[in-house]
Amino acid sequence: MPVADARNESWVQSIASGYGFRFIAEKTASSMTPKVTTTDRIHIAIREAILSGELASGSLHSIYQLADQFNVSRTPVRDAVLRLADAGMLEIERNRGVRVRGLKVDDIREIFELRLLLEVPAAALAATIADDALKSGLRDCIVEFAKATDADDAPKFMQSDRRLHELILAVSRNSRLSATVKSLRDMTQAYGILTADQSRSLRQIQHEHEPIVDAIIAHDTEIAARLMYEHLVETATLLMKQVSKVSGEPIPENWPGGLIPGQKPQ
Repeated sequence: MPVADARNESWVQSIASGYGFRFIAEKTASSMTPKVTTTDRIHIAIREAILSGELASGSLHSIYQLADQFNVSRTPVRDAVLRLADAGMLEIERNRGVRVRGLKVDDIREIFELRLLLEVPAAALAATIADDALKSGLRDCIVEFAKATDADDAPKFMQSDRRLHELILAVSRNSRLSATVKSLRDMTQAYGILTADQSRSLRQIQHEHEPIVDAIIAHDTEIAARLMYEHLVETATLLMKQVSKVSGEPIPENWPGGLIPGQKPQ
């Protein structure tokens, strides 16, 4: 085997095994007492207050007020607020405080336009250079999809969904690419806005991923890219419809148009 191929195989194997060890570590950690900081607790508390509506969309709050409400100092509140602002759940208004920001149709559109620009070529690249280790990792994800679907276990299903997309992105060997997509996914999931068991069933989502994996395994770059494009457009469209029902905002027509050359809107 050429040195370059050997290095590539070793790298993909390390990625695949690394993800496996990470999930084993997470499972083990869940049975242990984790070290949770005050900032972590306040981050979770404010996030849950936003999701429950206790902190209403559009409402304005000061750091002092939140610190008093949660009976802590201002420092952990400030740090938690910065995390939530990064996730798009809060807006920091200078000399005024922080405003709860609801997710809008345009937020979904912008998030998925970025995901399309990043994940469609990533799927094509994965199909180009996929080796046995990557193929095995993707097949494992499909098996886990089926198990989670049969058990009607949405959290486990979404964990496998993330792992599958991460494996595809990891082929690029670009940590910023993977981190960017993770952040984009977090922005929608932080609000609990998912299509799973809301706009479509777990089985339907599973069936969308299976042909993507088949195309990557078959080294069919064109089909892999097209199917990833269709999967992301379908997900975005369903999410925009869910948000639109609540906000009353219109859904953009003919989206995403000519965002990606060679790909046509559904």
